[in-house]
Amino acid sequence: MPHDSAEGIPIDELLKAYALGYFPMARSREAETVVWVLPEQRGVLQLDQIRCPKKLRRLIAKEPFDVRVDTAFSDVIKACASPAPDRPDTWINDMIEEAYTDLHRIGIAHSIECWREDELVGGVYGVTLGGTFFGESMFSRETNASKIAFLYLVARLRIGGFRLLDAQFHTEHLAQFGVEEISNDDYQKLLKKCLAVSADFLKAPIYLSTGAVLQSITQTS
Repeated sequence: MPHDSAEGIPIDELLKAYALGYFPMARSREAETVVWVLPEQRGVLQLDQIRCPKKLRRLIAKEPFDVRVDTAFSDVIKACASPAPDRPDTWINDMIEEAYTDLHRIGIAHSIECWREDELVGGVYGVTLGGTFFGESMFSRETNASKIAFLYLVARLRIGGFRLLDAQFHTEHLAQFGVEEISNDDYQKLLKKCLAVSADFLKAPIYLSTGAVLQSITQTS
């Protein structure tokens, strides 16, 4: 099991933790350490089980946002760490920001961003290992911006050969997309299989067409 530290999170330790099902969280934005979490119940999306409500498919077809990949990773994680009306504090502290920014620099952490002209209005970020994407956090400054970012992420993952999106926790918000809750025992078996898969986050074009996105989020195996 990883250990708590006040001196930063070593990248090799962070990746080993993910491979075992752990992920770090801070107790508050100002916390100087992190704790390592291994939920007894896990929220997961097996990517061939994606669901997309019709209203969101119609919205995607209207192309309400300019959706970009990895153009503002630091801004996305800072936005996810910022207070929101329903979340006065956050689990993302400076240690986590620094560690995931380092992962982004070496091509392991990625962001999907929704832009309105030159304004970042929503996004999601996470970590890739094998055929698994570990979703960390998302934010929205405009209605549906985080949902659109999430669905563009799913499309990219499906095109890239990924099998699993680990959402960490199950919520009603995520359940509408097919995220289910499974036991840690089942999760560990699924994770082991998906980590052995070879996948490529950047296989899909940087600018995915609306048609490609809609096809990827409605076609299931």
